Amino acid sequence: MKKLVLALTLVASFALLLAGCGSSGSDNKEITVGVTAGPHAQVMDYVAKEAEKQGLKVKVVEFNDYVQPNRALENKELSANSFQHQPYLDNMVKNGGMKLVSIGKTILLPMGLYSNNYKDLTKVPNGATVAIPNDPTNGGRALLLLQQAGLITLKDGGSPKSTVADITSNPKQLQIKELEAAQIARSLNDVDIACVNTNYALNAGLNPLKDAVVVESKDSPYANVFVVREADKDNETIKKLLTVYQSEGTKKFIEDIFKGSIIPAF
Repeated sequence: MKKLVLALTLVASFALLLAGCGSSGSDNKEITVGVTAGPHAQVMDYVAKEAEKQGLKVKVVEFNDYVQPNRALENKELSANSFQHQPYLDNMVKNGGMKLVSIGKTILLPMGLYSNNYKDLTKVPNGATVAIPNDPTNGGRALLLLQQAGLITLKDGGSPKSTVADITSNPKQLQIKELEAAQIARSLNDVDIACVNTNYALNAGLNPLKDAVVVESKDSPYANVFVVREADKDNETIKKLLTVYQSEGTKKFIEDIFKGSIIPAF
């Protein structure tokens, strides 16, 4: 009987030891991060390798659209995602009822102000034509950029929801032309100034750092963000991964690889 009690005690103790090891080994759990192909994937692949050196297991999952990464996160198929800016996330949360939150900034694909005619904005004449995207998200973004450049003033300081109707001051009487975002880079010869998203600028052979007259600052509300479910906003393992993302090493990687066309937003 004594031998049986001793054996049961040892089994119970071993079980408690295993349970303790399991609860403290959260860093060994694989983190799955959804990204879109391109810059987000490139940066996250680097971060995953650096995180592995700190004991984190990270799996990077690529998507080819902007809807599925949030759905997959909401459905617990991902631990986090990194592909969208805050206004887009806010819209998805509001209209899709998703319980997702951002826990930190990642990179900025800066919208730039381009011109084939003027490199000095003080030389822009009265009545000059300015092309901006005609969709609500990028249209507001372009107006904020024009305000940053000192060309217009927006009601209440402007916001991502600003429209042409919110322009309160337009001293040069700029003529705003709203065009398809994908077409604007090809329309530079037809307008005086154009607000172009980085992805379309790169496709047209333009580099925001070298060719843009003005680019968004890293404090832009359109900086991309690292997103998790609300329930995981304080998850220490995911926060550790974010720390690796927002490190000096990652910042240098971004600057070396993208040469200013994409910039760290942290």
